[in-house]
Amino acid sequence: MTNSEQGGRRSAEVTRAAILRAARDRFAAQGYERTTIRAVAGDAGIDPSMVMRYFGNKEQLFDAALAIDLRLPDLVDVRPQELAEVIVRHFLARWEGDPSDDALLVLLRSAVTNERAAERMNVIFGEQVAPVLAAALGPGAARRVGGLVAAQLLGLALTRYLLRLPAVAGLTADQVVATLTPAIRATLES
Repeated sequence: MTNSEQGGRRSAEVTRAAILRAARDRFAAQGYERTTIRAVAGDAGIDPSMVMRYFGNKEQLFDAALAIDLRLPDLVDVRPQELAEVIVRHFLARWEGDPSDDALLVLLRSAVTNERAAERMNVIFGEQVAPVLAAALGPGAARRVGGLVAAQLLGLALTRYLLRLPAVAGLTADQVVATLTPAIRATLES
């Protein structure tokens, strides 16, 4: 018999997942400053003290909500002329592939107004994106173009998923790939 079958109690894993889901939804919709522990707890269907028990405080909850694995592919064996398309397709799939994983949206929305989120964005770039680009392009080229590639992809994310500009949000994934790939390719080759 599971915990939920014994009087309606949730397992620790289920409770933690519910809190993170509610926190990501709140942080994505309202940002860090306007999100409260009480609101997250209400969304998760638990007492606010449980949020504190699992995450300590709002700052630690925010850090947990921003734990992101970009699941970047190994680009070493990708032909140079295909590299830009592989990168664009991966990021589109990462943003659109799992609607329950909006940690990237939380991070993007928060990074423009919250120093902690901006630092987290830098860490993710440094630990996940930069090494993959360096392996594919060489360290010098990756340092030279990595930030500009990130700017293009984050610009796409901002206009497509946060601002939802009709001219960008209305495009199919294939249209985005066809339009953005040449720009990313030009940046990679600069």
